[in-house]
Amino acid sequence: MAEELIRMRDISKYYGRVRALENTNLTVHRGEVVGLLGDNGAGKSTLIKVLSGAVSASSGEIHVNGKKVSIRNTNDAIDNGIETIYQDSALVTQLSIARNLFLGREPIKGSELFGRLDMEKMESVASTLLKEVGISKDIPPSTPIGSLSGGERQAVAIARAMHFDSDLIILDEPTNNLGVAETQGVLQFVRNARDSGHSCIFIAHNIHHVFQVVDRIVVMRRGKVVADDIDPRNTTVDAVERIITGMDEVMS
Repeated sequence: MAEELIRMRDISKYYGRVRALENTNLTVHRGEVVGLLGDNGAGKSTLIKVLSGAVSASSGEIHVNGKKVSIRNTNDAIDNGIETIYQDSALVTQLSIARNLFLGREPIKGSELFGRLDMEKMESVASTLLKEVGISKDIPPSTPIGSLSGGERQAVAIARAMHFDSDLIILDEPTNNLGVAETQGVLQFVRNARDSGHSCIFIAHNIHHVFQVVDRIVVMRRGKVVADDIDPRNTTVDAVERIITGMDEVMS
């Protein structure tokens, strides 16, 4: 078994009297792609928001590389090697590919106080990264994000996470509203990330996409993890759907 990278232990999140998460546990190992599944309202998005720093847990602990950490905001998550890619890619459409890749972490020429953005370095790195994540078209790194396709935008977001050497890349519905070719491109990016030593959490409503790329499936229902060791190679989509809906309990 690979080294444990992330451990979320007894995570609970309350919104008033509503329990979004209740004593929820999740582990991710280094170099592992975990598929996180569940119906709407199952709690998977809330769990990911806690891990990515978008919301704070009401109780529980998060450990990264065996060390207990405090993730109070997205900067804390990034500092701990956790990057999240949402279905809207969280990119600034008016800025170029290069600027988006380095957004908030731009290299500077000259002194820190009086320097200017090192555009040459950003565009050079961007050109290399685009090829590494599978964009075969010759797209100038100065191209505005707004002119890219949905799949290309996802590629840029993934490239950013990979360039800054994130240990864990969280992909929240990355194939939503994408065509067949773009979807296959995103799935290949996930495989490439794993091959490069990154861990991923892959959230998708389309279970068939999950089966194509993940090593292990975790299923949530009503704010709890109800299965965390499903091997996609030894099960079927129908069997996982029964766990998601609770039909396995009804029939047993």
